[in-house]
Amino acid sequence: MPQKLTLCPIPLLLPLYSSTVAAGFPSPADDYIERYLDLNLLLIPHPSSTFLARAQGDSMIDLGIHNGDILVVDRAVEPRHKDVVVAALDGELVCKILDKYQKCLRPANKQYSPIGIAELSELLIEGVVISSIRCHRLVNEFESMRGEN
Repeated sequence: MPQKLTLCPIPLLLPLYSSTVAAGFPSPADDYIERYLDLNLLLIPHPSSTFLARAQGDSMIDLGIHNGDILVVDRAVEPRHKDVVVAALDGELVCKILDKYQKCLRPANKQYSPIGIAELSELLIEGVVISSIRCHRLVNEFESMRGEN
């Protein structure tokens, strides 16, 4: 039986260092903490209308959404032209770019074609993807939930 999830009201404050991290040539580190960030506030502005979904495939790779990334999807945000959305199109969930003018859902990979939204298609925008999370160290998510390493 699925467990009921409750929102965690406890802030998750993590230090944000004022220095940037070089992804190329290393530079001296600066130990000065600029401020603390609450990841809940940063990633989830509308907790009661936000859900997480895991991306599958490579059709959004040119926007930095990779297979296995966790999508933060907000139902409270009004979808606009060119927003990345999670949509149910004829019962199938997809993550695509909403093109309101051409009436289609566009991939972010030239190897894929846009999906036209026909007059008789049933389209339901489940929410707007406001951010994505990519894990760089592969950890079994069930072990991490239990606190095991």
